[in-house]
Amino acid sequence: MIRVGIIGGAGYTAGELLRLLLIHPETEIVFVNSSSNAGNRVTDVHEGLYGETDLVFTDQLPLGDIDVLFFCTAHGDTKKFLDSHQIPEDLKIIDLSMDYRLEGEHDFVYGLPELNRRATCSAKHVANPGCFATCIQLGLLPLAKNHLLKGDISVNAITGSTGAGVKPGATSHFSWRNNNISIYKAFEHQHVPEIMRSLRQLQPDFNSEIDFIPYRGDFARGIFATLVVHTDSELPELIQMYRDYYAKDSFTHIVEKNIDLKQVVNTNKCLLHLEKHGHKLLIVSCIDNLLKGASGQAVHNMNLLFNLEETTGLKLKPSAF
Repeated sequence: MIRVGIIGGAGYTAGELLRLLLIHPETEIVFVNSSSNAGNRVTDVHEGLYGETDLVFTDQLPLGDIDVLFFCTAHGDTKKFLDSHQIPEDLKIIDLSMDYRLEGEHDFVYGLPELNRRATCSAKHVANPGCFATCIQLGLLPLAKNHLLKGDISVNAITGSTGAGVKPGATSHFSWRNNNISIYKAFEHQHVPEIMRSLRQLQPDFNSEIDFIPYRGDFARGIFATLVVHTDSELPELIQMYRDYYAKDSFTHIVEKNIDLKQVVNTNKCLLHLEKHGHKLLIVSCIDNLLKGASGQAVHNMNLLFNLEETTGLKLKPSAF
């Protein structure tokens, strides 16, 4: 069994991670660290886990008793923790924050399996990608692989309220979010640099802009993105290109019909749909921001780190209605 520890156990991503690990046939959760909830039952916070676990939050850190440590912490906290604590040499780490997603003086592999599967399998430390970044990259990687990104890319994407985290804010309260939609961080979202890095990994000469406009949606979970790229390639050729690129991937699927968000919510899937309109290629990409965009992808990365079948514990089905 893979012995697991979690730091930052009270948020949405931690709750989803716990839900997945409790049904994972190869894992044992040793501790869930949360200083603000120490001594409380996990089910006092994650009420959907009633009947599934008797775990209690702890402020202790028995790092020598685990094989892998998940960080579900706020951005900046993982780096502070690693800089201030003695970490066992053989402990594997999966960080769900953005602290190690970009290049720098660290050994974290960028954990997008559809891009870096082989590197992840031999890694010790993995930086889990951002939710928007995952959804957008999966829509573009086959084009970058074939050096077809020749101009600016237009991206519009809407995310559910869980993307803002569990702590209420002015734009996440129900009374504001319900029956509402708004733009935030237009052209300046923090996930753009990691998208650019991945595209240049496959197409080093890519030097155009990603014109990304994110939206807040009035639903709880999921990301629905539309991407527009200019290309003279014909649609059948492009569809085959995407099928070839994702042929060995268990969670990313090319769909001929137009897609909707409910087809991926509560799953670790990404669905992609392609349409050609003159010289414009429209790519529709959708994921669950808490699963494929966070905790599901983290479990996928854990499976790769420990040489398990990558779908282990992740054969999840959407709720159709």
